[in-house]
Amino acid sequence: MTTLERRHGKERELRRVPVVLSNGEDITFLLGRQNVLVKKVIADFCSFYSPGGHVIYVSGTKAKWSYLDSDALADLGLAIEVYEKMPDIVVHHLEKNCLSLIEAVPGHGPISSKHRQELKELFAGSKAGIIYVTAFLYRRAMIKYFDDISWETEAWFAESPTHLMHLNGNRFLGPYEVLPLKES
Repeated sequence: MTTLERRHGKERELRRVPVVLSNGEDITFLLGRQNVLVKKVIADFCSFYSPGGHVIYVSGTKAKWSYLDSDALADLGLAIEVYEKMPDIVVHHLEKNCLSLIEAVPGHGPISSKHRQELKELFAGSKAGIIYVTAFLYRRAMIKYFDDISWETEAWFAESPTHLMHLNGNRFLGPYEVLPLKES
C-alpha cells in the first residue's frame, strides 16, 4: 500500500453514542438523533417507567440488532425469527411482568395502527403483558406523526422524561386532584 492509500484508506474515527444496559453490558451506536434518543429511552424512560427492567432487544443500524437477549425472549415464551417488524427497543419490566415495545422516532416512525397489529401478532405468545410506546426527543416532533399514532399506546418525550401521554382515556379517566369531602 502506498503512503497516500494508507492515509486515505485508514479507518475513520467516528463519534459514537455509548449505552450501558442494566446488566452492565456496553453497546455503542453511531452518533445521530435516532441513537441519542435510544440512549435516552434506555437511561431515562426505563429508570422512570420500568425500574429494574431488563433490556431484551435494541435495534442497530448496521446489523439487525445491537443487542439481543434471546434467552430472555425464550423465557417469555417468544421465539422471534423475523426482526424487520421489531420495535427499536424491548424492555421487560420484571415487577409488573410487562414488555414495553418502544419505537424511537425518528426511525421507522411511530407505532401506527398497522404496526401495533404487527407487534401484537409478533408478541402474541408472550407470557408478559404488552405496552406500546412511541418515543420522541421533543413534544413538537410528535406533530408530524400525530395522525399516525395508534390509539391504546403511550407517547414519551425525552425533553420531559417524567411524563407520558396516554392515547386513550378509558383506562385513566379521572380527576388528577383529590377533592375534599363535602361536610353534611
